[in-house]
Amino acid sequence: MLKVEGLVGLVVLALWIYCVIEVIGTREDEVRNLPKFAWVIIVLLFPLVGSIAWLALGRPEPGGATRRPDPGATAYPEHDRPGRMQASNPDDDEAFLRSLRERAEEQRRRYQEQQTDPEQDPPA
Repeated sequence: MLKVEGLVGLVVLALWIYCVIEVIGTREDEVRNLPKFAWVIIVLLFPLVGSIAWLALGRPEPGGATRRPDPGATAYPEHDRPGRMQASNPDDDEAFLRSLRERAEEQRRRYQEQQTDPEQDPPA
């Protein structure tokens, strides 16, 4: 009788350790029914009942992650959003190239000014 009780105790201990590690290792957005913190407390305070409850009610679905829908999310992923501008070749965009040239000229002008007036502090 003592061996059976010891064996049951070892099984409960192994189940408890497994569940504690699994609860801690599971991402917050995959936990079901309660917040992750609540599951950690339940499993720690009630080893057998908490472990069984975690396995039955709290752990992520085996088929995939159960994510709560983001209230700010749109119906389309960003790359499929209607009206989204398609990427273009920057060499074909004249306004972009013009802004690059102007920026380069401004940087050259500032560099020349710094070379002629070394006491001037560089802009921050």
